[in-house]
Amino acid sequence: MDFESIAYAQQVNGGGSAPAQGGFMVLLPMYLIILAVFYFFLIRPQQKQQQEKLNMVSQLKKNDEVVTAGGIHGTIVNVKETTVVLKVDEGVKIEFDKTAIAAIEKSR
Repeated sequence: MDFESIAYAQQVNGGGSAPAQGGFMVLLPMYLIILAVFYFFLIRPQQKQQQEKLNMVSQLKKNDEVVTAGGIHGTIVNVKETTVVLKVDEGVKIEFDKTAIAAIEKSR
């Protein structure tokens, strides 16, 4: 077979694959929808939780009953710049980072 007959056969049979119609502009709305779903279901809720945690940590005060991330229950005795001192039992005080506080049980 020579080159001319191969070229002629491709022209008659449609030349292989059809050219893409629309290309990127067809896929753009789908990509935008996927990005919106990721934002509203993954990114935004996580940012909201982080903000709530920062607000909680900034409002810690003496005599708050708290639970640490490790599950230790205690009462805040002293609040420092980046740490808090918890009273967990009579005569037992432990110092934790403020970020280790998972929840406030009660404020007195």
